Amino acid sequence: MRIGTNSYTDTMIDQFNLLKSQQTKLQNEVSTGLSISAPSDDPAAMQNTLSDLSSQAAQTQYSSNISTVQSKADTIYSVLQSLQTIANRVGEIATSAGSATNSQPDLNNYASEVTSLIQQAAQLVNSKDPATGQYLFGGTNSGQQPFTVTTDANGNVTGVTYSGNSSVNQTEIASGVTVSVDVPGGNTSGSGAQGLVTDSRTGADLFNHLISLQNDLLSGDTSAISGTDTTNLQNDENNLTYQVAYNGNVQTRLATASSLATSQSDSLTSLITNASGADLATVLTQLTQAQTAYQAALQSSATIMQLSILNYLP
Repeated sequence: MRIGTNSYTDTMIDQFNLLKSQQTKLQNEVSTGLSISAPSDDPAAMQNTLSDLSSQAAQTQYSSNISTVQSKADTIYSVLQSLQTIANRVGEIATSAGSATNSQPDLNNYASEVTSLIQQAAQLVNSKDPATGQYLFGGTNSGQQPFTVTTDANGNVTGVTYSGNSSVNQTEIASGVTVSVDVPGGNTSGSGAQGLVTDSRTGADLFNHLISLQNDLLSGDTSAISGTDTTNLQNDENNLTYQVAYNGNVQTRLATASSLATSQSDSLTSLITNASGADLATVLTQLTQAQTAYQAALQSSATIMQLSILNYLP
């Protein structure tokens, strides 16, 4: 009796293909850690997984945004602290120099110190963001130096001009939620972010007030120093105090947003694992079984094919 080898061969090949397909699928699960790799594996689970992966990518971007603005906020805070130190010293000078007992040489020495403090303050407000190389206090016009100092032949400061704007950048830290850590150098519009050096709503005009103090010291006008200058400088100190408080509030908000983004990302990871994650212990066992079955099929087919050939021998 002759055996129908063509029929057997077709069946054998189909069996090999099935076992090989099972091995490939299980190997993919081991390498990716996912039990589904195509919509046909589980359409509903695949749809949920893709949605969760998209949400997780968004959370990752939010976390990156938050980290970037946190670094910028830290740099701004450092500048604000230094400016407060200068403002405090200027206040001390104004208080001491306002007394009529000071000699003109004493007032000249104070004036020289104020001139130096103006230069230091100008350097601070021309600081750049180390991460981007952009100027911190030029508003959205952050590509060029925002403040320019002019002096006379004696080195006294005659003016400090602002070339930035009063607009600020907004950064998305959650879905539909934005925040700005930016502080424009000046704002005389009466609305928007409060200006660091100049703001029409608070009476702050730091550089002009410092220049006035410098000039009053040089001219010996102690009445203007104890009256007008002291009042104006207090407005500048109050404005700086506001900026420090605002920066602190923003940093607290960013810390909360960062914690929330991390928590949501972890939750999404759990959802993705539950929906499409492979149980590696089970998958490895199944892979071993599939490989064993494949090898057994090869050996069995080799034996049967040898017998089938013998049926055709005379």
